[in-house]
Amino acid sequence: MLTFKADQPVAGNALLRAIQEQSGARVQDCYQCGKCTAGCPVSSFMDLMPRQVMRAVQLGQADLALHSSTIWLCASCETCSARCPMEIDVAGVMDALRHLALARGIQPAEKNVVLAHRVFLESIKRLGRVYEVGVVAGLNLGTLHPFANVVDVGLPMFLRGKLNIIPERATRGEVKRIFVNVKGT
Repeated sequence: MLTFKADQPVAGNALLRAIQEQSGARVQDCYQCGKCTAGCPVSSFMDLMPRQVMRAVQLGQADLALHSSTIWLCASCETCSARCPMEIDVAGVMDALRHLALARGIQPAEKNVVLAHRVFLESIKRLGRVYEVGVVAGLNLGTLHPFANVVDVGLPMFLRGKLNIIPERATRGEVKRIFVNVKGT
């Protein structure tokens, strides 16, 4: 059983302030209804449920929140954010926690997740959207498994028309501004 207790008084909660500054989310408004957890498609793979991560942030338990695999397994699908009755951007909180963990040099327990995070963001940064083939190729090369999932997963998806070999480019102006703004924070 996981026990939560405040590491810092709420007024001095540096984690809560940092997450609110980075994500704009008012984590203190979370009243632990559990709708974020109930809707999460990957919660069964997480060590902490999304509501538990929110509680850890509320209580200033940085070690618990930043070392959890949950922040790295979050698919950023935003189901949690859409279901939150307090309109808290839970997915944004998870993203802010990932950035804070990286800034503090905390390595996630999930193998290669930082590589996946960087390859995914680089795809968006370069093309304005995710290029699935490029992301998989980057992961395969980065993990030194260049042909992983190519025949068993990639080829059937390509034959069904689910993968584009040539990347599509989105209008990158807005995406570029987002990356510039994020670097500025």
